[in-house]
Amino acid sequence: MAVRFRLPALMREAAAEFAATFILLTFGVGSVAQMVLSNWKFGNFFSVNFGWGIGVTLGCYWAGGISGAHMNPAVTLAFAVVRRLPWIKVPVYWAAQMLGAFVASACVYGVYYDALNKYDGGVRQILGPNGTAGIWATYPQDYLSIGNGFGDQVFGTALLVGCVFAIIDRSNNTPDKGSIPVMIGLVVFVIGATFGYNCGYAINPARDLGPRLFTAIAGWGGGVFTAGNNWSWVPIVGCFLGGILGALAYIGLIEMHHPQEDPRPANTELESIITSN
Repeated sequence: MAVRFRLPALMREAAAEFAATFILLTFGVGSVAQMVLSNWKFGNFFSVNFGWGIGVTLGCYWAGGISGAHMNPAVTLAFAVVRRLPWIKVPVYWAAQMLGAFVASACVYGVYYDALNKYDGGVRQILGPNGTAGIWATYPQDYLSIGNGFGDQVFGTALLVGCVFAIIDRSNNTPDKGSIPVMIGLVVFVIGATFGYNCGYAINPARDLGPRLFTAIAGWGGGVFTAGNNWSWVPIVGCFLGGILGALAYIGLIEMHHPQEDPRPANTELESIITSN
């Protein structure tokens, strides 16, 4: 008789967040690496958006029924702020998400190591014609001010989280639970397709900081934190603020006004409708 070993509940959720974030970053960063290192011969902006969107979808299928597949500290914080996730889980989820993003970055680096050396001659450059740090983390366009970039990240993350709350609201026009990951992936895709030009639509602190930490120790150096007029803090603070605003906007404009007689209560756990345990 086979013996099943199950992790304690919180560890199980942390493992799920690690795995889902790893999947997201592997496909997302990999799509950027293929585009850049092939000089756009094997990829374009559409394929990058598609890679990130499908990465989110597959991450949801990996972890949706266990942790809710947040894959994003801004989503985790938003759920905690509106009392749909215990605060004690927040640092655990964040740590798992960051670790998943870091390990995925290392794996993509290993797969494309030879291509990277061919592209930059083995000299790791952050920005410029042969800059490659942008494969992993986001950097602003030359014209973009910090203020405009901060607003970009707040707005993009608010759109993401607000749309996630709409998709999972069982008192609204929620899709079948099996298609919810696809819909969330499409949200990420459309945000990239419409607001990716300014600074690469991080909309996820772990997606940006985890890879940035990796590049800092993998040859690009500490300049990854100061490049772009000290850009690195923007995808962290802006995303956290945007996530909270997106959640509050959906609840304030839509969810709290559902008719009381509606027999279907508003969803309180993302994982409860993505799939069942």
